[in-house]
Amino acid sequence: MGLQTYEINHIERLRKLAPECMVLLKSDGSFPLEVPGKMALYGSGSRRTIKGGTGSGDVNVRAYTTIEQGLVKAGFNITTSDWLDAYDAVWEEEYKTFRAGLKAKIEAEGMSGLLETLGVAMPEPEYSIPLKGEGDTAVYVLARNSGEGADRQAEMGDMKLSAAEIRDILQLAEQYPKFLLVLNVGGVVDLSPVVERVKNILILSQLGISVGDSFADVLLGKAYPSGKLASTWAAWEDYCTVGDFGELDDTRYREGIYVGYRYFDTVGNQPIFPFGFGLSYTAFSIEPGVPKMKGTKVTVPVTVRNTGAHRGKEVVQLYVSVPEGKLDQPYQVLAGFGKTRELAPGDKENLDICFEMEGLASYDEESSYRILEAGDYFLRLGNSSRNTEVVGTVCLEDTVELERVSHVGGTPDFRDWKPEGAKRGLGSIGIPGERIALHLSASAFTTVTYTAPKVDEEALALAKTLTDSELAYLCTGVFVDDETKYLIGNAGVTVAGAVGETTTLLRDKGIPNLVMSDGPAGLRLSRQYGLDEQGAYPLEAEEQEAFKELLPEALLNILLGIYPAAAGQNRNGEIREQNCTAIPVGTALAQSWNPTVCQECGDIVGEEMKRFGVHLWLAPAMNIHRNPLCGRNFEYFSEDPLISGKMAVGIILGAQKHPGCGATVKHFVCNNQETNRFNSNSAVSERALRDIYLRGFEIAIKEAAPLAVMSSYNLLNGEHTSQRHDLMEIVLREEWGFEGIVMSDWVPAGKPSADDKKYPRACASGSIAAGNDIMMPGGRKHHEDLMNALNNETVAYPLTRANLEKCASRMIAMAWKLAGQ
Repeated sequence: MGLQTYEINHIERLRKLAPECMVLLKSDGSFPLEVPGKMALYGSGSRRTIKGGTGSGDVNVRAYTTIEQGLVKAGFNITTSDWLDAYDAVWEEEYKTFRAGLKAKIEAEGMSGLLETLGVAMPEPEYSIPLKGEGDTAVYVLARNSGEGADRQAEMGDMKLSAAEIRDILQLAEQYPKFLLVLNVGGVVDLSPVVERVKNILILSQLGISVGDSFADVLLGKAYPSGKLASTWAAWEDYCTVGDFGELDDTRYREGIYVGYRYFDTVGNQPIFPFGFGLSYTAFSIEPGVPKMKGTKVTVPVTVRNTGAHRGKEVVQLYVSVPEGKLDQPYQVLAGFGKTRELAPGDKENLDICFEMEGLASYDEESSYRILEAGDYFLRLGNSSRNTEVVGTVCLEDTVELERVSHVGGTPDFRDWKPEGAKRGLGSIGIPGERIALHLSASAFTTVTYTAPKVDEEALALAKTLTDSELAYLCTGVFVDDETKYLIGNAGVTVAGAVGETTTLLRDKGIPNLVMSDGPAGLRLSRQYGLDEQGAYPLEAEEQEAFKELLPEALLNILLGIYPAAAGQNRNGEIREQNCTAIPVGTALAQSWNPTVCQECGDIVGEEMKRFGVHLWLAPAMNIHRNPLCGRNFEYFSEDPLISGKMAVGIILGAQKHPGCGATVKHFVCNNQETNRFNSNSAVSERALRDIYLRGFEIAIKEAAPLAVMSSYNLLNGEHTSQRHDLMEIVLREEWGFEGIVMSDWVPAGKPSADDKKYPRACASGSIAAGNDIMMPGGRKHHEDLMNALNNETVAYPLTRANLEKCASRMIAMAWKLAGQ
C-alpha cells in the first residue's frame, strides 16, 4: 500500500515546521548554499540518521528520510559514498561486538538484564577512514542515540566526542572552504574540543519523519533555522556537580533550585552556548518600549526588526532578577517570551512580552506559603540568557504571601546548597543611572482559593453497584492470563501495538475500555496487523526480529509467546496497516520556543488517534533536564519549567481538540534518571520540588487541562510517587483542580527481588489507596494485591471499599468521556 493522503499531509506539515526546531550555533555566512552541487558528506548520522530516541519514545514509521537521502533528493552529488560504505562496515562490526556483550549480560541476569539493556545505545566507534570527498563543501553529521532504560555516559563516543570525530571534524574544518558540523542529537554533546575551530554548527536535533528533507531545505535556504536552546550546552566538567546523578538507590538533588542556567548564571560558569541561544541566517534588532503594568501583569513592548539579508524569525526573551531576602534566588529566571512571525529583510513586528508577577513566586518551606519578597525585580530583555539588558524594574513594596499550600513530597536528609556570595556570577543585579520603575503594592494581589474537582455522581453511583472484584478490574489494566507481555510495552488487545488498555470485562455494564498508546514523538503502534472473522490479531512485532539474536532461548520463547500461534501463523485474515507519523522529539519542540508548533504536532497526533482508535496518548513527557546524561532527556522539553509547561500546553491543546482524544502528562514527578528506574529514590527539598520540578506540570494542568497524568517509577523522598497521597490527591486535585485520571507508569507486579536494590517496587494497593486511579499495564498479580488489601489492616497498604469506588468512578467517567456510553 502506498502513502495515503493523511500521511502525505502530515509529512509535509512537519517538513515545514521542523526548521523552527533547528538551532544555528555558529555561522560565518557560508550557508545557506545557493544551489545544490558536489557535497562531501561524512559522519555517523549521514546514513544512520536518528529520527528520535529508543524505547517508548520511538515511532514505528513506514519510512523516513535520512540526511543522505534528503540531500540526493534535493539534487546534491554525494562524493563520499566510499567513506560512508567504509563507515558502515566499521559500525556493523562494532555493533556485533556490542550486541554480544548485551546478550552475555541478559544470559547472566535474565529478565532484569533485558530491562536494563533495552535503552543502551552503542557508543560511537573509533575508525580511521581517509577524507577524500570532492567539492568545496563538506557536511559532517554527528549522531547520538539514547532511550528508555539507560542513562548516557560522560565518555568518549557518548556525551564526549570520540577521538575519530575530533580528528575528522578539525581536519574537515581546515580542508573545505565551506564546512558545516550538523548535530543529529537528542541531548547535549560536549563540543569543547572542536568549537573554537569550527565556524558553522547546526543543531539539527531529531526531527522525526521529515528530518532529511527538512535539513536539505535549510541547507539550500528554502527554509531557515529559528530555534533557540532550551537547555544549556557546556563542557562536561562545567556542569553542576553539587547533587548526585545515577545513584542506584538514593539520588540527592542537593543543588536545589540551581538547575541549568540558574546555576551557570549565578556562579558565573561560562557555558559553550547559553540557555536561549540561537543564531539565524539573518540579523535582528530588538528595541524595547516602556514597560507597563495592569494589576499584577507586567508587559514589555518590543519592536523586532530584520536587519539582515534573509528571511527569519526571532525569539525575544524576558528574564527577571528576583530580590533576595529570606530566600536565596538565582541570578535570573525566565518570565516570558515571544516569537515573531516570519520577517523579510527590513520588516518589523511589535510584540508584547507579558508575565504575571505571581509566576515569580518562590516556595517558603518554613511557612508553606508561596511568596514574593519585597524589593526590586529587574526586567532583563534580550535573545538569550547571556544577552540581555535591563529595561526596567518592578518595585514591590511589601512581601506578599500569595497562597498557602500543603507540605508535599517529604523531607530529604540534607539542606539545599546555596552559592557563595549574592549573584556574584554575572556582576551586579542593578544598573547605574535612570531606569523605568513600576511600583506594585500587596493590595494588587488577590488571595488564591482552591476549588476541588466535582465528583461525577452518575459514575460514582454505578461504581457502588459493582462487586469488589469488578472495581479492582477497573483499577488495573487489561490482562488475559499472565503479565509477561506487559514488560515490553505491548499490552494492547483492541489496537495492535498499543501500549495498554483498561479492562474489557465491564462493557456489558456500560463501561467501554480505553486504548493507550506511547509515545512522546507520535503514536507507537504496530505497523501491520491481521483482521479476520474473529477480529484483529497481531503479527510479528517490529521489535521481535531484533530480539531473536539477543535473547537466550528461554526468554525468546516468552517473547514469542506474546503473539498467539507465533502471532498470526494460523490465521489468514486481511493484512492492514497503521502507519503513524514521527514528530520531532520533545527537546526539539522546546527549541522552537513556539507553542503553536507544538500545537500543530499535537493536532497531527490527534488526527491519527482518531484514525486508529486510540483514546489516551501517553505524552507529553515533561520532566526537567536536570542532568545532561539522563537517557530520556530527548523526550523531555527543557531545563526550565516555564518552557516545559508552555510547550506541553501546546501539545495538549493540539491533541485534545479532537473529540475522544486525551493527552497524558508524564512522568509525575522527578523522573530525572533511568538508572534503577523502578526503584531509585529522588531526594528533593520541598522548595526545589515546588519551584522547579512541579512547576511545569502545574502550568500544563492549569492552562490546558490534560485528561490524564502518569505517575513516575521513582520514589520521592522514600515513597513511590504513585503511592503519595499528597501528590495524587492534594497537589493535583485539591490545589491544581485536576479533573482527569492518574495512571501509574508500566510497573511489573510481583514481590520485591534482589534487583530492586534498597527499595521495593510500587504496588497496586498502595497506589490506589493514594489516589492513583489505575495500575498499568495490569495483570493478575495487581488484581490479587488489591483484593488482598481490601479491608485488611495487616498489609502494608490497606484499602477500603471507598478507595476503590473513588478511583473506579473516575475511570468510569473518563471511559464515558472518551469512548462514549
